Amino acid sequence: MQVYLDNAATTPMDVQVIEKMTEVMHDVYGNASAIHAMGRKARAEVELARKSIAKLLNCEGSEIVFTGSGTEADNMALRCATNDLNVKHIITSKIEHKAVLGTAKELDAKGIASIHYVDLDIYGRAELASLTQLAQKYPGSLISLMHANNEIGTLNDISAISKIARENNCFFHTDTVQTVGHYQLDLKEIDADFIACSAHKFHGPKGCGFLYKNKNLHIKPIITGGGQEGKMRPGTENVTGIAGLAKALEIANRNIDVKIDTVYRIKEYFKNQLMKQIPGVCFNGDTSKEGGLYTVLNVSLPPSDNASTLLFQLDMSGIYASGGSACNSGAVSSSHVLEGIKHPENRSAIRFSFSKFTTQEDVDYAIGKLKELL
Repeated sequence: MQVYLDNAATTPMDVQVIEKMTEVMHDVYGNASAIHAMGRKARAEVELARKSIAKLLNCEGSEIVFTGSGTEADNMALRCATNDLNVKHIITSKIEHKAVLGTAKELDAKGIASIHYVDLDIYGRAELASLTQLAQKYPGSLISLMHANNEIGTLNDISAISKIARENNCFFHTDTVQTVGHYQLDLKEIDADFIACSAHKFHGPKGCGFLYKNKNLHIKPIITGGGQEGKMRPGTENVTGIAGLAKALEIANRNIDVKIDTVYRIKEYFKNQLMKQIPGVCFNGDTSKEGGLYTVLNVSLPPSDNASTLLFQLDMSGIYASGGSACNSGAVSSSHVLEGIKHPENRSAIRFSFSKFTTQEDVDYAIGKLKELL
């Protein structure tokens, strides 16, 4: 039996997305920048996708810039803010995705912008009082705080963070890679300057994402050599990937409340069974429906002789989970997120993440094997 419980790393593609992409690969092979009929057909596919995404997110099509990944989108936000918006300070947290944290640290090391860390509560959530103090001390900063943590699932109150940003003339970027396609996001309500998206997190293709940038911002591209994407992202558009992204987001937003309830019930069942069958188990981050991702459960396991090989043994049993983020080229290393929330070093942690394709049979098998191994 094979059980895939690593959906926060990537998701299996939806059949309807594969069908859409296959159709585009077959029929729409022109360069979207070409002026002939086949090029115009490709351009139309890109713009229809942009329009569809903008409608779902309640923003304007001109505010969507297609990228090769969420990491690229995060990089664009931070680098454009420091290059073009006179940002000299970045307010963030020590448990951000490395696309943000690594970029902010590089900008700090080069003397381009100073980095300041907000305090976190026990769940890894940004403390708003601490954020307010930093925003007041460094007005005009870029506040970069993720909507949901990719390892422990804790949600930040991004509407409240946006309000603090506006009150202190700060810019606001939020990494929404784990929440686009999983929640109904309204960008007019959130009032962010930048958000990031990656299609493969919600049953779309890998290698395609987008940056939302507020239309009132005047920024320049971080790479040069072409005029694509409103001159914001040079390079021939990935028409097939863009069509797949838009289709995946359209599907993800259908009956989204039903999907949230269904997946959350699987997560809760898994959590409750673990507590019944594995003495000493506990959980990292906020695991509630309101305070955490319904797709993620980070399990803190009691000390064990085989803790260091648990992931490998689960893999050998056909159960695929993660020790943290899957964005380190496959390397197994200590988690900066767990360090940031002071997770005990003598306990191992495994991230199990779920999707609409996860079944109760899947989690029952995983629980049985985990109990057996421990």
